Amino acid sequence: MTDTSTAASGGGTPAPGTGAEQARGGFLGKVPGEGSFWLAEWAFPVFVACLAAGIFTGTHLYYVYDTGVFSDVAVASMLKAGIENGSYGAAAAFGAGFLFARVIEGPMVGILDIGGSLQTGVGIGIPAMLLGAGFTAPLQHFWLAIPVGALLGGLIGIAIIAIRRATVNSTGGTSTFGADVMMGAGNSAGRYLGPLVIISAATASLPVGLGSTIGALAFYKWKKPLTGGAIIGAMLAGLFFPIPGK
Repeated sequence: MTDTSTAASGGGTPAPGTGAEQARGGFLGKVPGEGSFWLAEWAFPVFVACLAAGIFTGTHLYYVYDTGVFSDVAVASMLKAGIENGSYGAAAAFGAGFLFARVIEGPMVGILDIGGSLQTGVGIGIPAMLLGAGFTAPLQHFWLAIPVGALLGGLIGIAIIAIRRATVNSTGGTSTFGADVMMGAGNSAGRYLGPLVIISAATASLPVGLGSTIGALAFYKWKKPLTGGAIIGAMLAGLFFPIPGK
């Protein structure tokens, strides 16, 4: 009886049947913050909305005061060129392309690229499309830029959660459809990562590797960056030959 009390109250192993073993195991096994707002799935659109509100408002400052944009100088110069000459096609296509790619990538791999999706997409692509269509009010007024940015971010967050539920989080869904190979290929050095993307795709599965190789060859023939072709080829192959989860 004495030994049992000592084990339960001291630093040794809790005695079976005393309840201390279950309590300690539950505490150690619980992830910090699990079940709270910070790790809740529905909180993700809220976080994205807050980020997008700040980024879109930063573009408003750039549009009005020529400073404050949350993006690379080279990317911001595309928007600047559109503001000066009225041609927003390059900025809109570049930013919207990044946004589309990252919204597809995010649900699959579980990581949202803030630089590509929000800073480039919400900060450059969507403003360029709005300005090209003649909607200048959201970028002219600070009080309007914040809610518009928050709305855009919320919609992006909801879309990502919806795609994730329909794919990797669906019943029996374990495939990322080849989207894993997109990670790391979105920065300025991504153009040199074509061979690495192909190797990564081939490591994932043979069909995805073949698709990546074919895509890279097609883009090489069209004199386009290999990385883009390798990624698109891998994703198309992964769509028809899903990678089974471990």
